[in-house]
Amino acid sequence: MNRIDWTGTQPEKASRQGIWGWMFFDWAAQPFFTVVTTFIFGPYFVSRLTADPVHAQAMWSNMATISSIIIAILSPILGSIADQSGARKPWIGFFAVIKIASLFGLWFAAPGSPLIYPMVFMILASIAAEFSIVFNDSMMPHLVGKDEVGKLSNTAWGLGYLGGMVVLIAVVALLAGNLEDGKTILGFQPLFGLDPHTGEDARITGPISAVWYLIFIIPMFLFTPDIKRGQPFAAAVRSGLTEVRGTLGELKYRRGILRFLIARMVYQDGVNGLLILGGAFAAGMFGWATIEIGIYGIILNVVAIFGCVIAGRIDKRVGSKTTIIVSLALLLAATAGIVSTGPGYTFFGLVNLPSTDSGGLFGTAAEKAYIGYGLLIGLAFGPVQASSRSYLARSVSLSEAGRYFGIYALSGRATSFMATLAFSLVTYASGSARLGMATLVVFLAGGLILLIPTPYPADKA
Repeated sequence: MNRIDWTGTQPEKASRQGIWGWMFFDWAAQPFFTVVTTFIFGPYFVSRLTADPVHAQAMWSNMATISSIIIAILSPILGSIADQSGARKPWIGFFAVIKIASLFGLWFAAPGSPLIYPMVFMILASIAAEFSIVFNDSMMPHLVGKDEVGKLSNTAWGLGYLGGMVVLIAVVALLAGNLEDGKTILGFQPLFGLDPHTGEDARITGPISAVWYLIFIIPMFLFTPDIKRGQPFAAAVRSGLTEVRGTLGELKYRRGILRFLIARMVYQDGVNGLLILGGAFAAGMFGWATIEIGIYGIILNVVAIFGCVIAGRIDKRVGSKTTIIVSLALLLAATAGIVSTGPGYTFFGLVNLPSTDSGGLFGTAAEKAYIGYGLLIGLAFGPVQASSRSYLARSVSLSEAGRYFGIYALSGRATSFMATLAFSLVTYASGSARLGMATLVVFLAGGLILLIPTPYPADKA
């Protein structure tokens, strides 16, 4: 196995505007994951779109499973095609059209409407979002040197959480009405006359995320240097298909990278499960509506921003691997805490909590405990993903970044349907979403165990 020689392959340093343009992609993309997938539309889909929240949680999980399978199959192919065609921006623009159109379609998911339509729109939006990330991530090693990729990755991820939080605060404060009196948390009627009883305060998050994405990917298109064009499209597709087979065969000789990708494949399943199912699980357990879920999301995103800032410094000082290990330990503790909490207890009943509701938001002790565990998730789920991205960037050469970030996306999605599928199967079989959530511990712990003996950078083996 030939070690990667970064000397002489360092990219020319991108301009400050170019780097900020690239980071603003995360700012633009994050509201889809924050307000649509995790904290507003997802919980609405589960708790208010139908009268059967357990069935709806399983359907939401099925949506994620289908998306993950498609992403897993096509991501490495697209990554290899990107290396052959060179330019990444045309691909990002193509998938932006699909994502934006699909997000506008979520507006029509009114209570009582068939679940199939919002599921299809979510599948299309999720696929387009993830494919865009493949191309955006593969640009990162071309912007800065290897010593700076960890800081760049975590800073961009933190900026993304800030963007998601801004949109989330706007939705909660200005658009989400209380189901009892129809007023926002600030005490006035929702803007645009949105009716919470018909889910308009949740459904509007699709169009809002679409417009936000459209506006804030513009700096990346204007200022971030793209990779020089290579082969024409048809030739790039043929070469890319050939190259992806070669890359998969090459991994048996690059054992460090293979070990990292397998470990990441397992623990990312657990992370994806937390992001996709965590808000919906809370909505089902406590009956939280848009305001409660939104404030919970704001709390997590505030913590996540600080988590990414701190992790960026840790990553630069001690490396990506240590940052990931610490983050996974925190996520394991948080997931175990969430699963162990129910009305009147936590730690699986070893600690009893008052069941009385003190009134207001998060009025029970169990809800406060859930938020406490959520703070650990907020600290960790950004760094574990950002430092995974920089781990790989330090382990591959510039010329192969596209195809390996395609494989990286595959490792994040190849078995991610297993986490959501495990949730669905256990939930269907037991009738308990709590037992379904408990399956995520297996993925987080398994990935951590696999990561510990993996070399860093991964090209050392």
